[in-house]
Amino acid sequence: MRNPLRYQISSYDCGPTSLLNAISYLFPREEIPAEIIRNIMLYSLDCYGPGGTPGKAGTSRMAMRFLSNWLDGFGKATPLPLATRYLSGREVRLSQESLINDALYRGGAVVVRLFYDVEHYVLLTGICDDKVLMFDPWYLPGNDQQMFEAKVEVTLSHEGAYNRIVPEALFNREAKELYALGPVDTREAVLLFNKQTEKTAAATIEYFI
Repeated sequence: MRNPLRYQISSYDCGPTSLLNAISYLFPREEIPAEIIRNIMLYSLDCYGPGGTPGKAGTSRMAMRFLSNWLDGFGKATPLPLATRYLSGREVRLSQESLINDALYRGGAVVVRLFYDVEHYVLLTGICDDKVLMFDPWYLPGNDQQMFEAKVEVTLSHEGAYNRIVPEALFNREAKELYALGPVDTREAVLLFNKQTEKTAAATIEYFI
């Protein structure tokens, strides 16, 4: 059984929420070890906010890189067929030749840092006709479309996979604008795969032709 993806419970936990959503998207809940849940929460929310308040500036790039490496090692050392890869800088873009697009076409999930009002983590789960299927863990009441550009579609009908449909071109902007990946040197992403359901490169080669 697969759980619906979940929303963050504070203004700060978009990072661990998006990682946990990636695991929920890739694996049935019966296969998800408690150790993964514990360690994602243990090693995220490591940034200090104003006045030195722990956690109030969310999750750092260093923590996200560490968790990506830890999850990949966990997949190698245990029966869970999990593999991950951390990307940064110019590797983090969306295009037909990018590693992110390749991961999504092969059935993977991608956690990316982008911009909302501030830096924010979300989950990407697919691409359809140059539009990206995304689960944004920031909860909006109802089917609230008003705050988005007309190009961004809000949906509540796919709770196990996505709640936004975003044109691919919006992500590659370097400005600090809604759903832009922002300046190239600050970009990061984590690719995650269920190795049992991951499609091979040969099975997806047609989209490069």
